[in-house]
Amino acid sequence: MHAPFWLTTALLSPVLLYQGKRARRVIPRLPEAVGEPCGQHGDGTADFRLLVIGESTAAGVGVETHEQGLASQLALRLHQRTGKSIAWHTFGVNGIRLGDLNQQLAVAELPVADVVLLSMGVNDTTGFTPRSRFLQQLRQLRVFLAPDYPAPLRLLSVPPMHLFTAMPAPLRQMMGWRARQLDRIYQQLAQRAPHDFSYLGYPAVTDTTLLALDGFHPGENGYRMIAEALAEASWPGLSE
Repeated sequence: MHAPFWLTTALLSPVLLYQGKRARRVIPRLPEAVGEPCGQHGDGTADFRLLVIGESTAAGVGVETHEQGLASQLALRLHQRTGKSIAWHTFGVNGIRLGDLNQQLAVAELPVADVVLLSMGVNDTTGFTPRSRFLQQLRQLRVFLAPDYPAPLRLLSVPPMHLFTAMPAPLRQMMGWRARQLDRIYQQLAQRAPHDFSYLGYPAVTDTTLLALDGFHPGENGYRMIAEALAEASWPGLSE
């Protein structure tokens, strides 16, 4: 239990509840992207296969089609950097928490992939998922994926929610505090179990021109910026 966080949350609870309800009313709820959730950049048999799973960012909220979303944009940048053919597939659900995602993945038909990128954390932050449960669910996800996806599960850093200006203060600061706690779990897992997890950070999307109409999710240029940053990381199994 993180006593300072919960004590502060309790003291501010009347304000946080009011601001949270108001934010849900005034922040536009954008749809998930449409179109095929898969594709390929480059010709012939894919040299590298990317699978992105998670919440709204994996679902392409903020753009019209999955071609404009994170998985496709990242695959495109990797193709441009290496000249290799990169196949991509995305599986995301807007508003989902990790426990529910695990349940959906258990019955989903997922493609073969060389690497799996997990984009989660915002809904578990706003839903106050206990850290111990979040850690347990991450380990459960890794066990589930291990037989078909032996490479380390790549954990995309939890967005810095204290910078989400679509939310008012102090709600924004409290959500940022909680997001950092979950992000530390990612980092600790990557440090302690590098054969099972790896951590991928990226610069915060703070330029409002990179955001979608809700001021909350990345727009097409925002996903492009994230993809460019992630493409600079090391991708085992994909040599330039």
